[in-house]
Amino acid sequence: MVMKTASLISYGCAKNLIDSEVMLGYLNEAGYVFVANPEEADTIIINTCGFIKPAKEEALEALQGAVSLKKKDKRKKIVAVGCFIERYRDSLEERFPQIDVWLGVNDFDKIVQAVEGKPFKKSKECFLYSHASPRRFSTPPGWAYLKISEGCSHECSFCSIPLIKGPYRSRPASSIIKEAQYLASLEVKEINLVSQDTTYYGKDKGMKDGLSLLLGKLVKIKGIEWIRILYGYPEEISEFLMEVMKESKICPYLDIPFQHSHPAIIKEMKRGMDGQRALKLIDKMRNRIPDIALRTSLVVGFPGEGQKEFADLKKFIQAAKFDHLGVFVYSLEEGTSAFPSGDPVEEKEKFKRKKKIMDIQADISYQNNFKYLNKQMDVLIEGTLKENPKVLVGRTKFQAPEVDGVVFIPYAEKLLKVMNTIQKVEINDCDAYDLYGKIIQ
Repeated sequence: MVMKTASLISYGCAKNLIDSEVMLGYLNEAGYVFVANPEEADTIIINTCGFIKPAKEEALEALQGAVSLKKKDKRKKIVAVGCFIERYRDSLEERFPQIDVWLGVNDFDKIVQAVEGKPFKKSKECFLYSHASPRRFSTPPGWAYLKISEGCSHECSFCSIPLIKGPYRSRPASSIIKEAQYLASLEVKEINLVSQDTTYYGKDKGMKDGLSLLLGKLVKIKGIEWIRILYGYPEEISEFLMEVMKESKICPYLDIPFQHSHPAIIKEMKRGMDGQRALKLIDKMRNRIPDIALRTSLVVGFPGEGQKEFADLKKFIQAAKFDHLGVFVYSLEEGTSAFPSGDPVEEKEKFKRKKKIMDIQADISYQNNFKYLNKQMDVLIEGTLKENPKVLVGRTKFQAPEVDGVVFIPYAEKLLKVMNTIQKVEINDCDAYDLYGKIIQ
């Protein structure tokens, strides 16, 4: 029997990563062997992101790289999938005739048929996996992402997600619970709930407080010790949700993309909460959940953002004192309602503003990290430092995977014994983003 080898390269967000893991699951069931190096693979699969300009440029580079490999070995099969393909398939097919298979976001579960040239019935809506979908995990064994929905029903003027993935569709709670139980059986300690908007969960089905009710069921699953909520919409953070978040298994952590603070910009973005209202919400959350860590993401350089509006944003950041923060430079996207406004802020100025925000945040993060010094904290040990395998790397409840800082534990003994477990760690140092400590024996 001839061995079938495949290499899958995944770009973009955690939600994309789950789709990649599901595709790997189907390929695995079909007998494919996976190799990390695309040069060694018979089939190269590229799961693209098409959200903003840098992601599109990255996708184009990846497709070009795969085509170059095929020129060296014409037997290779290239499969292009994902958001970028969904948005620009026609022009991409014209640009890259060497690519063998094109698959947008609707048919990830048909990956084997697509790769092998077998007929399949195309879906009319974005693929949303279930607990029954095979999945080959690529994250460390101690934690996993769990997608609770697909699509988005908000109409933010800068965002192309609804154009790509359609309206919001919640997974059945029973399916999410079964998947979480399966993850617990694999000794996964932390599940990270992801969605275009986790706080919208259930609204498409007429539910009220859908996320809170779901969390109430998830906390009962034995073996799962941490549940983290990512991608929450500020206006949907209810009193009930804040009350549910006091449960010890739920990480005191919320990722809330406020996007901007100035009322005029917020209005043009078709968002609902300006800086003043946001600060009131932040105060309320910190009063209800005193140790909560808050992450946000912002957009700089949106049309109409002059020096006055940018000064308002800087003032907001200094007042909010977020624990974690990310900044995107505005990307003009075809089909969005902001597109006719053009892209008046120069690219150089956008990056200058991004740097200013990140410099302000670095100081805030450094000050925030001081509160952890000399404290004993639960840390999920998830690996070792690539440059020095004697140094363990982990995270506290206040740090989300892949986007926030980490905890470094130098010169740890008995590495294998503590890997993928939650350990008590005494924090003895910090910098702007990371913490340093030692395991308490």
